[in-house]
Amino acid sequence: MISSLRRKFILIAMASLIGTMAVLCTAIGISNHFITANRVDKAISILHQNGGTFLPPGTHFDPSDFNFQITPETPFETRYFIVELTAQQEIRSVVLDHIAALDRQTVVDTISQIVNTGAKRGYVDHYRFGVFPDEAGGSTVIVLDCFLQLQAANNTLRITVIIFLACVLTVFALLLVLSKRAIRPFVDNLERQRQFVTDASHELKTPLAILSADMGLLEDTYGEDKWLESAKSQITRLDRLIKNLVELARTEETIKEDTVELFSISEIAQASADAFQPLAEADGKTLTSEFPDEISLKGVQGNFFRLFSILLDNAVKYCDPAGNIHLSVSVRGRNIYISASNPCAGVDTAQLSRYFDRFYRADTSRARSTGGYGIGLSTAKAIVTRHKGRISNYYADGVITFTAVIPQMG
Repeated sequence: MISSLRRKFILIAMASLIGTMAVLCTAIGISNHFITANRVDKAISILHQNGGTFLPPGTHFDPSDFNFQITPETPFETRYFIVELTAQQEIRSVVLDHIAALDRQTVVDTISQIVNTGAKRGYVDHYRFGVFPDEAGGSTVIVLDCFLQLQAANNTLRITVIIFLACVLTVFALLLVLSKRAIRPFVDNLERQRQFVTDASHELKTPLAILSADMGLLEDTYGEDKWLESAKSQITRLDRLIKNLVELARTEETIKEDTVELFSISEIAQASADAFQPLAEADGKTLTSEFPDEISLKGVQGNFFRLFSILLDNAVKYCDPAGNIHLSVSVRGRNIYISASNPCAGVDTAQLSRYFDRFYRADTSRARSTGGYGIGLSTAKAIVTRHKGRISNYYADGVITFTAVIPQMG
């Protein structure tokens, strides 16, 4: 349980970190891309409004209107070409004065790709383009070489990803080292709780034994009496409750290597079904079972005798009159599935998840009449969790089913 708690703590912390970092890195990447594209679009707009040139500062044109700073070097560091198209999308003129790496054929191919996109703005390879219709029905296409801008954006993205991975690995390493210290208060509290239950049970056993002996002496002296019978019944009930609490505390402990053995869970299932068959028949109910002849499992054998006993006892107690109880064991992949189902009218599906809580009883009056304490299913969950499995329940068509999934360890 402690290992499981530590894993969950690390998983939650890492999921929170990765989620936050992913949002941050995505925001940085999108913002950087948007800023790059926006600045290039501003440059394209300036070129279009000024006839294909950047006007120097101090003229009638104010560059600040475009949020684009023009310097004396801007015309020389900006690589672009301009193409005028007719209404039939044919090339009318090409201006290549501001770019040296392209020949006319490459320009024709690039313009053809731009026309095929049908977009007013966008990218073709590392070129950003803007299409501006004219009054004659044609259009002017201004294309900027954005290789350096895109390279800078990609480098920023790479650095962001590297920092992201470095942060994740660093935090993961720190969590592996510090997670034990982080959950230590909870572990200490849990251990104190278990120790308290164990110590209290031992302390209560002696007075209960004395009370039971005294009741026997009083019965021998004064004969049978309803008050004595009531007191003896309550002593027996309290003794059973203490034993159940001790059992629950023990099943929540980590499995020790010397208690693990390989055993046949099929034999345990068969023995449990045989043991509860007369009890079910005495209540006017039927018990059927289904499981392969040989399924082996590595774990604490005694725990699984108790698990089957809890599931079948619960099914017999709360099965509808003349109902059929079904027990099954199967193997799927590397997991063993243990299921117990029985018809049970009036189940509140909203409360199903609480069935495994300590001392929870869906029907208090019915539970008291059958002698339940609300600890059995808690113990079943502790046993399954102890073996790295999970247990769940569901209700459909008037039938409630409890299913435990146990991995076949080593």
